[in-house]
Amino acid sequence: MSHAVLALGVVVLCASGCVWYLPAVTDVRAGGDRPRSRRLAAGACLTGWGTAALLAPLLLAGAAWPTIGCVAAAGGAGCAALRSRALVEQGRERRETDRHWAVLGGRPVGEPARPRRAFTAWLLAGLAAAVAVFAAVLAGGTASGTRLAGAVAAGASVTLVFLGLAGVRAHAAARRG
Repeated sequence: MSHAVLALGVVVLCASGCVWYLPAVTDVRAGGDRPRSRRLAAGACLTGWGTAALLAPLLLAGAAWPTIGCVAAAGGAGCAALRSRALVEQGRERRETDRHWAVLGGRPVGEPARPRRAFTAWLLAGLAAAVAVFAAVLAGGTASGTRLAGAVAAGASVTLVFLGLAGVRAHAAARRG
């Protein structure tokens, strides 16, 4: 598949992703009116979509596959780091809110099990690993259709394994809660 076709696919994907990145822009622009965890999550969203958008000109310019893979891996790592930080911050904010409500005698203190959080954590780890495997396979030698197919297959396999783990972990968390 030529670089131009892939670039067209990336552009169409980025155009359709506006339902995620436009609300994220709004959250970032709102500044202090939004909780810090929400702004960090919005930054992660914008980093991910910005990385995808950056791939289109690289593909059109005919950049080497290792370069494209490294850009994708760096963007994925930055996105995962920001999202992880947002989850930590969200937990801190939730604990602080629970302490305030406990002082007021309101809702009970304690966090129920969160199967969605477990699923998201495992899925993000899997996607980051898949991007790393994809980049490593592409960086291993000269670009060819076989190498690209192998990289896609390896990335998809890692994603499926982590998707299965995410489902198992989410089910276990739901059973505990």
